[in-house]
Amino acid sequence: MSSGGYGDPSQKIDYVFKLVLIGDSGVGKSQILSRYARNEFSLDSKATIGVEFQTRTLVMDHKSVKAQIWDTAGQERYRAVTSAYYRGAVGAMLVYDVTRRQTFDHIPRWLEELRGHADKNIVIILVGNKSDLEDQRAISTEDAKEFAETEGLFFLETSALNAVNVETAFSTVLTEIFNIVNKKNLVAGEGNGDPGSLAGKKIDIVPGPAQVVPTKSGMCCTS
Repeated sequence: MSSGGYGDPSQKIDYVFKLVLIGDSGVGKSQILSRYARNEFSLDSKATIGVEFQTRTLVMDHKSVKAQIWDTAGQERYRAVTSAYYRGAVGAMLVYDVTRRQTFDHIPRWLEELRGHADKNIVIILVGNKSDLEDQRAISTEDAKEFAETEGLFFLETSALNAVNVETAFSTVLTEIFNIVNKKNLVAGEGNGDPGSLAGKKIDIVPGPAQVVPTKSGMCCTS
């Protein structure tokens, strides 16, 4: 994967990966997206109304990958958008606020909804946002990591405010998706001599073992 550049908008796109952000309202989904897509953070962010998406193009192993990242409000009244929202998604970021216990308690419900609407092999990362508010922490890193391990999810704690681990969270999901697609293209190439024949087609993700981004590397540490 490239060093995280924003890509050349005029370049040919080899792959488009749809990612969805889910979780309760106010956990910082829009701020995480803003930090990743535009490297911005707004202190007076308003609740997202309906659905919006942003894109960022990256170079991964000499291939141009466009990440199309969808963000929707967490309020119950917008639950009607879910089936269209999840359709075609190959990655998901399941976000809670480390200072609000209720947002973590709702994660199993969000996960159930995600697995009910999306491809069963979607790549998912659990994200505990607002790690900069350590003195207000209500959910321990250990509890969240244990949940992620049990459910077979990647896991990171982030601070959209301080730009901590936001890049790593997205690159973790995108790299996993890219590696899966690359393996499939290699198999396809053995059969017809065209390793790029699956580009633009539906991605059927093969499930792998539960993986969690390790805390020992510093990725799960608070800012």
